[in-house]
Amino acid sequence: MKPRILIFAYGNPSRGDDALGPLLLERLEPRLPPPAACPVSLELLTDFQLQIEHTLDIPGREAVVFVDAHASCPPPYRFQAIEPAPTRSYTTHALTPEALLRVFQEVHPATPLPPCYLLGIRGHAFELGASLSDTAETHLQAATDWLKHLLLDTDYRQWPERAQSP
Repeated sequence: MKPRILIFAYGNPSRGDDALGPLLLERLEPRLPPPAACPVSLELLTDFQLQIEHTLDIPGREAVVFVDAHASCPPPYRFQAIEPAPTRSYTTHALTPEALLRVFQEVHPATPLPPCYLLGIRGHAFELGASLSDTAETHLQAATDWLKHLLLDTDYRQWPERAQSP
């Protein structure tokens, strides 16, 4: 049986603040209670970018949270509910969570889509070879603390009411 909640972080650790998603999972995991004591069952996944194959990670979940760095969201982060939407790209290189959800619906038409959210963490420096910026470090800490608190909420079905900026 799959864990009920999927936290999927993506980003390139070699591109400065683009590493915010994977870094959040690295910092979050040791701060969570052990699986037997955690109020909800979680799976933490990370990748460089979203792929069409990631639609296979969604069935059987009760909620999915995508975590990514964003250059334009309000600092320090934004948490919002997301819905399937067609991609405007001619390639899957820049697949958005909304486009992935749309592909999910096309591939699994009889499977209900769980509530899905995007936690965008404000980043500033995305150059190849750059390290995490000081500002992004502050935003990462705030987002990690907030997500840990959210995940420990025993009634994750109430997340839609919490799907707003801090």
